[in-house]
Amino acid sequence: MYLKRLIDGYLIQWAQRKDHKPLLLRGARQVGKSTAVRHLGETFDNFVEINFEKQPEYKKVFQSDLVVSRIISEISAMCAIPLKPGKTLLFLDEIQECQEAIMSLRFFKEDMPELHVIAAGSLLEFALAELPTFGVGRIHSMYMYAMTFDEYLEANGEIFLLDYKRKASPDQPLPEPLHNKLVSLIRSYFLVGGMPEAVRKWVETHDYLQCQEVQDDIISGYEDDFPKYRKMIDPALLRLTLRSAAVQASKKFSYSEVGGGYRAEAVKKALELLLLAGICIQVVRTDANGLPLGSESDMSYRKILILDSGLLLRLLNMSSIDVSKITTEILTENTNDLVNKGPIAEMVAGLEMLRYKTPNLRHELYYWVRLAKNSQAEVDYIEAKGGVIPVEVKSGMKGGMKSLWIFMREKALSSAIRCSLENFSRFEYVDREASDTIRQVEICPLYAISNLINTL
Repeated sequence: MYLKRLIDGYLIQWAQRKDHKPLLLRGARQVGKSTAVRHLGETFDNFVEINFEKQPEYKKVFQSDLVVSRIISEISAMCAIPLKPGKTLLFLDEIQECQEAIMSLRFFKEDMPELHVIAAGSLLEFALAELPTFGVGRIHSMYMYAMTFDEYLEANGEIFLLDYKRKASPDQPLPEPLHNKLVSLIRSYFLVGGMPEAVRKWVETHDYLQCQEVQDDIISGYEDDFPKYRKMIDPALLRLTLRSAAVQASKKFSYSEVGGGYRAEAVKKALELLLLAGICIQVVRTDANGLPLGSESDMSYRKILILDSGLLLRLLNMSSIDVSKITTEILTENTNDLVNKGPIAEMVAGLEMLRYKTPNLRHELYYWVRLAKNSQAEVDYIEAKGGVIPVEVKSGMKGGMKSLWIFMREKALSSAIRCSLENFSRFEYVDREASDTIRQVEICPLYAISNLINTL
């Protein structure tokens, strides 16, 4: 059963372009890169897949020289499938195992531009970091993440509900029965997450325990890769850093909380490797006085997200934290009283904001925190579209918004977004501390982040 992905449309567009470049599909292990490419391969007359881990003999094809005509001729002979430009999709998987193959991609563009070539790899970012150049301007990259909530809905057969949700807005909120159903579905999404294998298991069984087994296997696979990351990094430190990132998720990351007696510089290096692998995703503080947000970013203040909410809960469980109470609250608490004891809601909102953006760029996430003494003001996310847009996340339907008002007052902003489990709506706030300035807040349900990104 193929689970449709948002990236499918982008891959088809790439394949149909006459001036297409060799494509690097980048992302963490197990997010569905290979499956998406194989699905695209069904639209070609011929599909050739080479996995450099499983088929190391193909490395020799690239190691004598990088003459494309010879490489194509030898691959065709070895796999007994003709590689015809315009008719064949060549997929080079786990390409990080063969640096010469990475280097060859630029020559495919120069010497055989009509042939469709896609490369991917679970630790590709590490290989790229070690190369002085790999064909800037001659290779196109796309970034792939775990499944979005919209993809999760479609996998569960909720096509009608998904279409109805996409048409909703503060001016046209959802009928209460549909809103309540979506709240129930995003509760399950918090637990199942978006890793394709876990979603597939949920669709087949509707058994959370079986999904947890899949998630545990994925985490074990990540940790089995740790010795490959860099020889100078202790795998035990990588495990500790990953566990600590889960415990500290959605708050300022502190190196000292990792434990194990490691120095801050060593922990920082371990964290950078987890970020490079795509297992962790950073949210960087910005002053947010204007665009671009990155021009005022401060890397000393970073929040760290785990790439998937389901994996986060499993990591917390492995960190000797009892997640049964969190799980029970996610599944059973009344919406009005649901106050998430973990960072699930805020983290899912950030990941959703990232995943719906075009995959052709590596997007960053930003937040704001006031650095003044005795100040605890913080806005969860800062988006940018024609201006600075603050986004506050609430796991339930209650909660003050003092930080949001402070931020809007300091930046002279009149509009903001609140993501919660409420239905679509908007309200106005009269700021008495700013000469009765009227500020407008739109309510975007947590299950409708795609609506938010598409309208920004």
